[in-house]
Formats: sequence, structure tokens, C-alpha cells
Amino acid sequence: MGYANQIFMIVLSSILVNNFTMSKFLGICPFLGVSKRVPTAVGMGMAVTFVIALSSLFTYLAQYFILVPLHMEYMQTLAFILIIAALVQFVEMVLKKSSPSLYQALGVYLPLITTNCAVLGVAIMNIEEHYDLLQSLVNGIGGALGFTLSIVLFAGIRERLELSDIPKPFRGFSIAMITAGLMSVAFLGFQGLIK
Repeated sequence: MGYANQIFMIVLSSILVNNFTMSKFLGICPFLGVSKRVPTAVGMGMAVTFVIALSSLFTYLAQYFILVPLHMEYMQTLAFILIIAALVQFVEMVLKKSSPSLYQALGVYLPLITTNCAVLGVAIMNIEEHYDLLQSLVNGIGGALGFTLSIVLFAGIRERLELSDIPKPFRGFSIAMITAGLMSVAFLGFQGLIK
């Protein structure tokens, strides 16, 4: 398989087949917390995409140009968390200045990107899969786009559910969890797409 085909397979896999939220259950906190309105979900998706893309790049560089040469691979998790925290602070400052309404709408979930296991999970998976720099970046962007796709779809469904006649015991978070489970099952349908 050629390099271009590998890149395409990584993108397709990270968006649909191995969607971090729907098949690996990473990043559930912002997925459930910020998915009540589509515009907020899009904003969170864009913020997560930016952070995951940059963290994929910087964690790769830190791993292979600092940790491995110094034989300090055991510091990988700590180093990656520090890189991610710095990137999230940067995103927070940019959003606060450029889009105060989105900054307010994201609320506590924006700083929680630092501890979002999807961001750290992607960085560690890139190393475990032995991806090169471009493959790491593509996997990060694809995974973040998969997260954005799932959170925006979920927000759209939740907006429609507010207008539906749902039995009282299932209203609110209960129907959200049922919907998330059904979405996860739907994404499992992509499992046979890539071998």
C-alpha cells in the first residue's frame, strides 16, 4: 500500500471506524456537557481540533527529539500533559479575546480539554502506532474531526429531542445517554470498512 493510501486510511479510520468518542469512549465529558446546542458543539469541536492537531505535532517532536535521545521515555505522559495544558491555555486566551460569547458558552469545559483523555489518547496512540510526523498530524486532525462530527450530530439530535414528546422518566440526561449509546452502535457499523 502506498504512502498516500496509508494517509487516506488513517483519516478514514480516525473519523469513522475508530472514532475516539464513539468507539473508544474518549472525550465523553465535553461530548455530554457541551452538546446541548449545535453552535456550542461546533465551537468545542473546533477548539478540540486545534488542540489535538497541535498536540499531535508537539508531542511527536518532544518524544523523538527530547525524550528518546535522553532515554526518558518514562516521562512521556507527564511531558504530553504539560504540552497539552500549554496549548489549551493558548486556545483559552485566543477565544476569550476573539469570541467572548463562545468562551462563555464553553465555560468550564474549555479548560477541561487539558484533561480530556481524547487529546492525550491521540498523542499516545500516535507513538504506539509508530506513526511518522505527517501520519501523527493526520491521525490527530482526523480524530478531532471525528470528535467534531459526533458532538455536532449529538447536539443536533438533542435539539430535536427537546421538541419531542418524551416520557417523563426519560427526559433530560436519561434520553441523552440512550441517544449516545445508539449513536455508538451506529458508528460500530463502520468497523468492517477498514481491515
